[in-house]
Amino acid sequence: MEQIRIRGGTPLCGEAAIQGSKNAALPMMAAALLHKGTSVLLGCPRIADVFCMEKILQSLGAATWWEGNNLHLDCQSADGFQVPAAYAKEMRSSVILLGALLGRQGKGRIGYPGGCIIGKRPIDLHLQTLQALGAKIFETDEAIVASCPKIKGCHIYFPSVSVGATEQGMLAAVLGEGTTCLHNCAKEPEIQWLQKFLNQMGASVTGAGTENISIHGVKALKDTRFSVPPDRIVAGTYLCAAAITRGRITLKNCPAKELTAFLLAYQKMGGQYVEKNGTLLADASRIAFPIVELTTAVYPGFPTDLQSPLMAVLATIPGQSHLIENIFEDRYKTVREFLRMGADIQVRGRDAWINGRKCLHGANVTAKELRGGAALVLAGLAAHGETIISGRQYIDRGYENICRDILRLGGNISE
Repeated sequence: MEQIRIRGGTPLCGEAAIQGSKNAALPMMAAALLHKGTSVLLGCPRIADVFCMEKILQSLGAATWWEGNNLHLDCQSADGFQVPAAYAKEMRSSVILLGALLGRQGKGRIGYPGGCIIGKRPIDLHLQTLQALGAKIFETDEAIVASCPKIKGCHIYFPSVSVGATEQGMLAAVLGEGTTCLHNCAKEPEIQWLQKFLNQMGASVTGAGTENISIHGVKALKDTRFSVPPDRIVAGTYLCAAAITRGRITLKNCPAKELTAFLLAYQKMGGQYVEKNGTLLADASRIAFPIVELTTAVYPGFPTDLQSPLMAVLATIPGQSHLIENIFEDRYKTVREFLRMGADIQVRGRDAWINGRKCLHGANVTAKELRGGAALVLAGLAAHGETIISGRQYIDRGYENICRDILRLGGNISE
Protein backbone atom coordinates (compact mmCIF):
# COMPACT_ATOMS: atom_id res chain seq x y z
CA MET A 1 0.00 0.00 0.00
CA GLU A 2 1.43 3.38 -1.00
CA GLN A 3 2.25 5.77 1.81
CA ILE A 4 2.87 9.47 2.35
CA ARG A 5 5.46 10.60 4.91
CA ILE A 6 5.35 14.05 6.45
CA ARG A 7 7.50 15.91 8.97
CA GLY A 8 5.41 18.74 10.34
CA GLY A 9 5.95 21.98 12.16
CA THR A 10 6.94 24.26 9.26
CA PRO A 11 4.62 27.11 8.19
CA LEU A 12 3.88 26.82 4.48
CA CYS A 13 5.20 29.52 2.20
CA GLY A 14 5.17 29.34 -1.57
CA GLU A 15 3.03 29.23 -4.69
CA ALA A 16 0.92 26.48 -6.24
CA ALA A 17 -1.58 26.29 -9.10
CA ILE A 18 -5.01 24.76 -8.62
CA GLN A 19 -5.76 21.75 -10.85
CA GLY A 20 -8.87 21.22 -12.93
CA SER A 21 -12.05 20.27 -11.11
CA LYS A 22 -12.80 16.60 -10.51
CA ASN A 23 -16.51 17.23 -9.98
CA ALA A 24 -16.76 19.25 -13.20
CA ALA A 25 -14.64 16.97 -15.40
CA LEU A 26 -16.48 13.70 -14.66
CA PRO A 27 -19.96 14.78 -15.84
CA MET A 28 -18.36 16.45 -18.86
CA MET A 29 -16.75 13.13 -19.76
CA ALA A 30 -20.16 11.49 -19.49
CA ALA A 31 -21.61 14.25 -21.67
CA ALA A 32 -18.98 13.58 -24.35
CA LEU A 33 -20.66 10.22 -24.88
CA LEU A 34 -23.73 12.02 -26.24
CA HIS A 35 -21.78 13.25 -29.26
CA LYS A 36 -20.63 10.99 -32.10
CA GLY A 37 -17.45 12.97 -32.51
CA THR A 38 -14.59 14.45 -30.50
CA SER A 39 -14.60 16.55 -27.35
CA VAL A 40 -11.44 17.96 -25.78
CA LEU A 41 -11.24 18.83 -22.09
CA LEU A 42 -8.47 21.37 -21.58
CA GLY A 43 -6.74 21.38 -18.21
CA CYS A 44 -8.35 18.10 -17.17
CA PRO A 45 -7.02 16.74 -13.84
CA ARG A 46 -4.91 13.59 -14.12
CA ILE A 47 -6.47 11.85 -11.13
CA ALA A 48 -7.65 8.32 -10.41
CA ASP A 49 -11.37 9.06 -10.85
CA VAL A 50 -10.79 10.65 -14.26
CA PHE A 51 -8.66 7.68 -15.33
CA CYS A 52 -11.45 5.34 -14.21
CA MET A 53 -14.06 7.26 -16.23
CA GLU A 54 -11.66 7.23 -19.18
CA LYS A 55 -11.43 3.41 -18.95
CA ILE A 56 -15.22 3.20 -18.88
CA LEU A 57 -15.51 5.27 -22.05
CA GLN A 58 -12.84 3.12 -23.69
CA SER A 59 -14.80 -0.02 -22.74
CA LEU A 60 -17.79 1.49 -24.55
CA GLY A 61 -15.74 1.99 -27.72
CA ALA A 62 -14.37 5.51 -27.30
CA ALA A 63 -10.83 6.40 -28.35
CA THR A 64 -9.06 8.60 -25.80
CA TRP A 65 -5.65 10.19 -25.52
CA TRP A 66 -3.83 12.82 -23.50
CA GLU A 67 -1.71 15.77 -24.57
CA GLY A 68 -0.35 17.05 -21.27
CA ASN A 69 -3.45 17.85 -19.25
CA ASN A 70 -5.70 18.02 -22.30
CA LEU A 71 -7.93 14.96 -22.62
CA HIS A 72 -9.26 14.02 -26.07
CA LEU A 73 -12.45 11.94 -26.19
CA ASP A 74 -13.40 10.53 -29.61
CA CYS A 75 -16.80 8.90 -29.14
CA GLN A 76 -17.57 8.32 -32.81
CA SER A 77 -17.59 4.54 -32.30
CA ALA A 78 -18.64 4.43 -28.64
CA ASP A 79 -21.63 2.20 -29.30
CA GLY A 80 -21.35 -0.07 -26.29
CA PHE A 81 -24.01 0.17 -23.61
CA GLN A 82 -22.67 -1.95 -20.73
CA VAL A 83 -20.48 -0.36 -18.06
CA PRO A 84 -18.29 -3.07 -16.48
CA ALA A 85 -19.15 -3.67 -12.83
CA ALA A 86 -15.48 -3.48 -11.82
CA TYR A 87 -15.27 0.14 -12.98
CA ALA A 88 -18.65 1.14 -11.57
CA LYS A 89 -17.65 -0.12 -8.13
CA GLU A 90 -14.61 2.17 -8.15
CA MET A 91 -16.58 5.37 -8.56
CA ARG A 92 -20.08 6.37 -7.55
CA SER A 93 -20.38 9.12 -10.15
CA SER A 94 -20.32 6.46 -12.87
CA VAL A 95 -24.10 6.20 -12.41
CA ILE A 96 -24.59 9.43 -14.41
CA LEU A 97 -23.52 7.47 -17.49
CA LEU A 98 -26.99 5.87 -17.55
CA GLY A 99 -28.57 9.12 -18.71
CA ALA A 100 -25.93 9.59 -21.41
CA LEU A 101 -26.31 5.98 -22.58
CA LEU A 102 -30.08 6.34 -22.81
CA GLY A 103 -29.70 9.58 -24.73
CA ARG A 104 -27.29 8.04 -27.22
CA GLN A 105 -28.24 4.35 -27.37
CA GLY A 106 -31.70 4.12 -25.88
CA LYS A 107 -30.38 1.56 -23.43
CA GLY A 108 -27.75 1.11 -20.76
CA ARG A 109 -26.49 -1.38 -18.20
CA ILE A 110 -24.28 -0.49 -15.26
CA GLY A 111 -23.03 -2.27 -12.17
CA TYR A 112 -23.97 -0.76 -8.83
CA PRO A 113 -21.80 2.32 -8.25
CA GLY A 114 -19.24 2.43 -5.43
CA GLY A 115 -16.73 5.08 -4.33
CA CYS A 116 -15.90 6.44 -0.88
CA ILE A 117 -18.00 5.04 1.95
CA ILE A 118 -19.07 8.17 3.81
CA GLY A 119 -22.69 7.29 4.45
CA LYS A 120 -25.82 6.44 2.51
CA ARG A 121 -25.63 7.69 -1.07
CA PRO A 122 -28.79 6.27 -2.62
CA ILE A 123 -29.33 6.34 -6.37
CA ASP A 124 -33.12 6.27 -6.11
CA LEU A 125 -33.41 9.87 -7.35
CA HIS A 126 -31.32 8.98 -10.40
CA LEU A 127 -33.58 6.09 -11.32
CA GLN A 128 -36.77 8.04 -10.64
CA THR A 129 -35.50 10.83 -12.89
CA LEU A 130 -34.88 8.44 -15.77
CA GLN A 131 -38.25 6.76 -15.25
CA ALA A 132 -39.98 10.15 -15.42
CA LEU A 133 -38.31 10.67 -18.79
CA GLY A 134 -39.77 7.39 -20.06
CA ALA A 135 -37.12 4.83 -19.17
CA LYS A 136 -37.91 1.34 -17.98
CA ILE A 137 -35.59 0.28 -15.14
CA PHE A 138 -34.77 -3.29 -14.17
CA GLU A 139 -32.54 -4.15 -11.23
CA THR A 140 -30.70 -7.44 -10.87
CA ASP A 141 -28.30 -8.61 -8.20
CA GLU A 142 -25.36 -7.38 -10.26
CA ALA A 143 -26.56 -4.39 -12.29
CA ILE A 144 -29.10 -1.74 -13.19
CA VAL A 145 -30.57 -2.09 -16.67
CA ALA A 146 -32.41 0.78 -18.36
CA SER A 147 -34.11 1.11 -21.73
CA CYS A 148 -35.93 3.92 -23.50
CA PRO A 149 -36.30 4.16 -27.30
CA LYS A 150 -36.70 7.93 -27.03
CA ILE A 151 -36.50 10.29 -24.07
CA LYS A 152 -39.66 12.39 -23.74
CA GLY A 153 -39.46 15.83 -22.16
CA CYS A 154 -41.45 16.40 -18.96
CA HIS A 155 -41.46 18.22 -15.62
CA ILE A 156 -39.44 16.60 -12.84
CA TYR A 157 -39.64 17.75 -9.23
CA PHE A 158 -36.77 16.52 -7.05
CA PRO A 159 -37.97 15.76 -3.50
CA SER A 160 -34.52 16.71 -2.21
CA VAL A 161 -31.57 18.56 -3.68
CA SER A 162 -29.13 16.22 -5.45
CA VAL A 163 -26.14 17.18 -7.59
CA GLY A 164 -25.99 13.75 -9.23
CA ALA A 165 -29.71 13.54 -10.01
CA THR A 166 -29.66 17.06 -11.46
CA GLU A 167 -26.76 16.07 -13.75
CA GLN A 168 -28.52 12.83 -14.64
CA GLY A 169 -31.63 14.69 -15.77
CA MET A 170 -29.61 17.17 -17.80
CA LEU A 171 -27.61 14.48 -19.60
CA ALA A 172 -30.59 12.28 -20.34
CA ALA A 173 -32.74 15.11 -21.74
CA VAL A 174 -30.21 16.80 -24.05
CA LEU A 175 -31.07 14.61 -27.08
CA GLY A 176 -34.66 13.96 -26.01
CA GLU A 177 -37.90 15.11 -27.62
CA GLY A 178 -39.45 18.35 -26.40
CA THR A 179 -38.58 20.29 -23.28
CA THR A 180 -37.60 18.90 -19.89
CA CYS A 181 -37.96 21.12 -16.82
CA LEU A 182 -36.09 20.13 -13.65
CA HIS A 183 -37.26 21.66 -10.37
CA ASN A 184 -35.54 21.93 -6.95
CA CYS A 185 -32.18 21.49 -8.66
CA ALA A 186 -28.74 21.59 -7.10
CA LYS A 187 -27.00 24.94 -7.61
CA GLU A 188 -23.37 23.82 -7.40
CA PRO A 189 -20.86 25.50 -9.74
CA GLU A 190 -20.28 22.10 -11.37
CA ILE A 191 -23.90 22.15 -12.58
CA GLN A 192 -23.32 25.55 -14.14
CA TRP A 193 -20.11 24.35 -15.81
CA LEU A 194 -21.91 21.31 -17.21
CA GLN A 195 -24.53 23.59 -18.74
CA LYS A 196 -21.80 25.71 -20.36
CA PHE A 197 -20.09 22.60 -21.73
CA LEU A 198 -23.33 21.14 -23.13
CA ASN A 199 -24.34 24.44 -24.72
CA GLN A 200 -20.92 24.81 -26.35
CA MET A 201 -21.55 21.35 -27.84
CA GLY A 202 -24.81 22.61 -29.31
CA ALA A 203 -27.29 21.74 -26.57
CA SER A 204 -29.98 24.13 -25.33
CA VAL A 205 -29.89 24.28 -21.53
CA THR A 206 -30.85 27.22 -19.32
CA GLY A 207 -31.24 27.92 -15.61
CA ALA A 208 -28.19 26.20 -14.09
CA GLY A 209 -27.34 27.85 -10.79
CA THR A 210 -31.03 28.29 -9.96
CA GLU A 211 -33.70 25.90 -8.68
CA ASN A 212 -35.15 25.40 -12.15
CA ILE A 213 -33.30 24.10 -15.23
CA SER A 214 -34.82 23.75 -18.69
CA ILE A 215 -33.43 21.44 -21.37
CA HIS A 216 -34.74 21.84 -24.91
CA GLY A 217 -33.95 18.65 -26.81
CA VAL A 218 -31.73 18.86 -29.90
CA LYS A 219 -31.06 16.28 -32.60
CA ALA A 220 -27.27 16.21 -32.42
CA LEU A 221 -24.22 17.79 -30.81
CA LYS A 222 -20.90 18.96 -32.27
CA ASP A 223 -17.15 18.81 -31.60
CA THR A 224 -15.86 21.18 -28.94
CA ARG A 225 -12.85 22.18 -26.87
CA PHE A 226 -13.62 23.29 -23.33
CA SER A 227 -11.48 24.40 -20.39
CA VAL A 228 -12.16 22.49 -17.16
CA PRO A 229 -12.60 25.02 -14.33
CA PRO A 230 -10.30 25.00 -11.28
CA ASP A 231 -11.18 22.70 -8.40
CA ARG A 232 -12.71 24.66 -5.53
CA ILE A 233 -12.28 21.77 -3.08
CA VAL A 234 -8.56 21.45 -3.84
CA ALA A 235 -8.23 25.22 -3.40
CA GLY A 236 -10.02 25.02 -0.05
CA THR A 237 -7.81 22.11 1.01
CA TYR A 238 -4.63 24.06 0.29
CA LEU A 239 -5.97 27.10 2.12
CA CYS A 240 -6.55 24.78 5.09
CA ALA A 241 -2.93 23.63 4.71
CA ALA A 242 -1.82 27.24 5.10
CA ALA A 243 -4.20 27.70 8.03
CA ILE A 244 -3.07 24.62 9.97
CA THR A 245 0.61 25.61 9.61
CA ARG A 246 -0.11 29.36 10.09
CA GLY A 247 1.59 30.01 6.78
CA ARG A 248 1.40 32.46 3.89
CA ILE A 249 0.77 31.04 0.42
CA THR A 250 -0.21 32.09 -3.09
CA LEU A 251 -2.71 30.07 -5.11
CA LYS A 252 -2.91 30.60 -8.86
CA ASN A 253 -6.09 29.78 -10.78
CA CYS A 254 -8.11 29.89 -7.54
CA PRO A 255 -11.93 30.03 -7.88
CA ALA A 256 -12.51 32.40 -4.95
CA LYS A 257 -16.06 33.27 -6.05
CA GLU A 258 -17.04 29.61 -5.59
CA LEU A 259 -15.54 29.52 -2.07
CA THR A 260 -17.59 32.23 -0.34
CA ALA A 261 -18.83 30.05 2.54
CA PHE A 262 -15.40 28.53 3.12
CA LEU A 263 -13.59 31.88 3.00
CA LEU A 264 -16.03 33.26 5.58
CA ALA A 265 -15.05 30.41 7.93
CA TYR A 266 -11.38 31.02 7.13
CA GLN A 267 -11.77 34.69 8.12
CA LYS A 268 -13.60 33.77 11.34
CA MET A 269 -10.55 31.75 12.37
CA GLY A 270 -8.35 34.81 11.79
CA GLY A 271 -7.24 34.16 8.22
CA GLN A 272 -6.72 36.97 5.75
CA TYR A 273 -6.63 36.94 1.96
CA VAL A 274 -6.51 39.12 -1.12
CA GLU A 275 -7.82 37.90 -4.49
CA LYS A 276 -6.98 39.51 -7.82
CA ASN A 277 -7.32 38.19 -11.36
CA GLY A 278 -7.62 34.56 -10.29
CA THR A 279 -4.66 34.64 -7.89
CA LEU A 280 -5.30 34.43 -4.16
CA LEU A 281 -2.75 35.53 -1.57
CA ALA A 282 -3.56 33.95 1.79
CA ASP A 283 -2.05 35.00 5.11
CA ALA A 284 -2.95 32.47 7.80
CA SER A 285 -0.32 33.58 10.32
CA ARG A 286 -3.00 35.00 12.63
CA ILE A 287 -5.26 31.95 12.70
CA ALA A 288 -6.23 31.64 16.38
CA PHE A 289 -10.00 31.61 16.80
CA PRO A 290 -12.31 28.57 17.14
CA ILE A 291 -15.61 28.45 15.25
CA VAL A 292 -18.60 28.42 17.59
CA GLU A 293 -20.80 26.52 15.15
CA LEU A 294 -20.69 25.60 11.49
CA THR A 295 -23.07 23.39 9.50
CA THR A 296 -22.33 21.79 6.16
CA ALA A 297 -24.97 22.42 3.52
CA VAL A 298 -25.67 22.24 -0.19
CA TYR A 299 -24.17 25.04 -2.28
CA PRO A 300 -23.85 27.94 -1.57
CA GLY A 301 -23.46 26.66 1.99
CA PHE A 302 -20.28 25.27 3.50
CA PRO A 303 -19.21 22.22 1.42
CA THR A 304 -19.18 18.83 3.10
CA ASP A 305 -16.01 18.02 1.14
CA LEU A 306 -14.13 20.63 3.19
CA GLN A 307 -15.49 19.59 6.57
CA SER A 308 -12.65 17.16 7.36
CA PRO A 309 -9.87 19.59 6.29
CA LEU A 310 -11.48 22.31 8.40
CA MET A 311 -11.72 19.93 11.36
CA ALA A 312 -7.99 19.30 11.11
CA VAL A 313 -7.36 23.05 11.37
CA LEU A 314 -9.75 23.48 14.29
CA ALA A 315 -7.99 20.68 16.16
CA THR A 316 -4.96 23.01 16.39
CA ILE A 317 -6.85 26.12 17.58
CA PRO A 318 -7.23 26.36 21.40
CA GLY A 319 -10.87 26.58 22.43
CA GLN A 320 -13.98 24.64 21.46
CA SER A 321 -15.38 24.48 17.94
CA HIS A 322 -18.61 22.78 16.87
CA LEU A 323 -19.23 21.21 13.46
CA ILE A 324 -22.55 19.78 12.27
CA GLU A 325 -22.38 17.40 9.28
CA ASN A 326 -25.69 17.84 7.50
CA ILE A 327 -24.97 16.02 4.22
CA PHE A 328 -23.42 12.58 4.91
CA GLU A 329 -24.05 10.81 8.20
CA ASP A 330 -20.77 8.90 8.23
CA ARG A 331 -18.33 11.63 7.32
CA TYR A 332 -16.52 11.55 10.67
CA LYS A 333 -14.51 8.42 9.83
CA THR A 334 -11.28 10.39 10.00
CA VAL A 335 -11.87 11.41 13.62
CA ARG A 336 -10.41 8.11 14.85
CA GLU A 337 -7.21 8.89 12.96
CA PHE A 338 -7.08 12.44 14.33
CA LEU A 339 -7.30 11.00 17.83
CA ARG A 340 -4.18 8.93 17.14
CA MET A 341 -2.42 12.23 16.53
CA GLY A 342 -3.48 13.70 19.86
CA ALA A 343 -6.60 15.60 18.80
CA ASP A 344 -9.46 16.03 21.27
CA ILE A 345 -12.69 15.50 19.32
CA GLN A 346 -16.03 14.18 20.52
CA VAL A 347 -18.67 12.98 18.06
CA ARG A 348 -22.34 12.49 18.80
CA GLY A 349 -24.45 11.72 15.75
CA ARG A 350 -24.01 14.55 13.26
CA ASP A 351 -22.30 16.82 15.80
CA ALA A 352 -18.57 17.05 16.44
CA TRP A 353 -17.02 19.12 19.21
CA ILE A 354 -13.35 19.92 18.69
CA ASN A 355 -11.35 21.01 21.72
CA GLY A 356 -8.36 22.52 20.01
CA ARG A 357 -4.78 22.07 21.15
CA LYS A 358 -1.67 23.97 20.18
CA CYS A 359 -0.07 20.99 18.51
CA LEU A 360 -0.63 17.44 17.32
CA HIS A 361 1.95 14.66 17.22
CA GLY A 362 3.01 12.43 14.37
CA ALA A 363 1.55 8.93 14.10
CA ASN A 364 0.83 6.08 11.69
CA VAL A 365 -2.66 6.76 10.30
CA THR A 366 -4.82 5.43 7.48
CA ALA A 367 -6.88 7.30 4.91
CA LYS A 368 -10.30 5.69 4.51
CA GLU A 369 -11.86 8.11 2.05
CA LEU A 370 -10.82 10.95 -0.23
CA ARG A 371 -11.31 14.17 1.73
CA GLY A 372 -10.50 12.59 5.06
CA GLY A 373 -7.23 11.40 3.57
CA ALA A 374 -6.37 14.95 2.50
CA ALA A 375 -7.23 16.14 6.01
CA LEU A 376 -4.69 13.69 7.44
CA VAL A 377 -2.04 15.25 5.20
CA LEU A 378 -2.92 18.63 6.72
CA ALA A 379 -2.75 17.24 10.26
CA GLY A 380 0.66 15.79 9.46
CA LEU A 381 1.89 19.20 8.30
CA ALA A 382 1.08 20.64 11.73
CA ALA A 383 2.19 17.69 13.87
CA HIS A 384 5.48 17.34 15.74
CA GLY A 385 7.51 14.43 14.43
CA GLU A 386 6.76 12.13 11.51
CA THR A 387 3.33 11.16 10.24
CA ILE A 388 2.94 8.17 7.92
CA ILE A 389 -0.32 7.99 5.98
CA SER A 390 -1.44 4.73 4.39
CA GLY A 391 -4.31 4.49 1.91
CA ARG A 392 -2.78 6.92 -0.58
CA GLN A 393 -5.11 5.56 -3.28
CA TYR A 394 -8.07 7.38 -1.75
CA ILE A 395 -6.29 10.73 -1.89
CA ASP A 396 -5.28 10.15 -5.51
CA ARG A 397 -8.97 9.97 -6.46
CA GLY A 398 -9.23 13.75 -6.20
CA TYR A 399 -5.75 15.29 -5.96
CA GLU A 400 -3.49 15.19 -8.99
CA ASN A 401 -0.29 15.25 -6.96
CA ILE A 402 -0.77 16.50 -3.42
CA CYS A 403 2.85 15.76 -2.49
CA ARG A 404 4.15 17.86 -5.39
CA ASP A 405 1.91 20.78 -4.48
CA ILE A 406 2.74 20.68 -0.76
CA LEU A 407 6.45 20.57 -1.64
CA ARG A 408 5.98 23.70 -3.76
CA LEU A 409 4.40 25.33 -0.73
CA GLY A 410 7.41 24.45 1.41
CA GLY A 411 6.12 21.38 3.23
CA ASN A 412 8.35 18.47 4.24
CA ILE A 413 6.53 15.62 2.50
CA SER A 414 7.59 12.56 0.52
CA GLU A 415 6.06 9.51 -1.13
